[in-house]
Amino acid sequence: MRFVIVTGMSGGGKSTALKMLEDAGFYCVDNLPISLIEKFVELVSVPGSEINKVALGLDVRADQSFEETTRILDQLKEKGYDFEILFMDANETSLIKRYKETRRIHPLAADGRVEDGVKRERKVLENVRKNADYVLDTSKLLTRDLKEELDRIFIKNEEYNSLMVTVMSFGFKHGIPADADLVFDVRFLPNPFYIDELKRKTGNDREVQEYVMGFPEAESFMEKLTDLIQFLIPNYVKEGKYQLVIAIGCTGGKHRSVTLANELYKRMKDKGKYGMKLYHRDITSQGT
Repeated sequence: MRFVIVTGMSGGGKSTALKMLEDAGFYCVDNLPISLIEKFVELVSVPGSEINKVALGLDVRADQSFEETTRILDQLKEKGYDFEILFMDANETSLIKRYKETRRIHPLAADGRVEDGVKRERKVLENVRKNADYVLDTSKLLTRDLKEELDRIFIKNEEYNSLMVTVMSFGFKHGIPADADLVFDVRFLPNPFYIDELKRKTGNDREVQEYVMGFPEAESFMEKLTDLIQFLIPNYVKEGKYQLVIAIGCTGGKHRSVTLANELYKRMKDKGKYGMKLYHRDITSQGT
């Protein structure tokens, strides 16, 4: 039997993940009282049971000690029960935004301030996150991206190291992305904006891609960049990094950066044990 504990930050996407796992054939239970966890595990683990995939949602509650939950999980491990922990996370800005949009009250916000509740919760869950088998940061994940990552882990059973790599194109005239870990400037390449038939197209169009990649410098750059990223990713994973944002910029973020971001994504996708997504920040902006 595959048994998954789904936990994480309130607003991090736990409920959504449980729904997706349920659609994938998991028997899902959420908000089970702490006192019933051990009994529940014993019941679903009975030999001959028709249930072979279980997901149990656990979260922080104002009226319950999560330390007790951790103690029970440790006891289950000692008794030989095998389970995986999926930790749903997001950055503080995203969590606060989600709470304000839904007008929900954070379970640990005793004074009513969501910010304080998020900080308290992160402290409470610090050890659980550290020991989790999978950590999914949903700060910038679309629903389809989340489903793809869950499918990779629990349906396709691919080895997974919890690193999400985002390849982003942008325009320097609109500012460098604040969340970028690595920034590469491709303004050394000829600009398709000054070619009449390419001016109003983007790096998503074949004509622009052929123009940009037709220069030897573009192919050489892409080979060196791919080699660098393939070297860096295992080292970021070793250091416990969960998010890596690779930003590729040109002047306006429509032609050269989009073309090269697409190319890097194509060369890196499905080449390693990490998630990948592609994002063109400024492709609809006006200008070069």
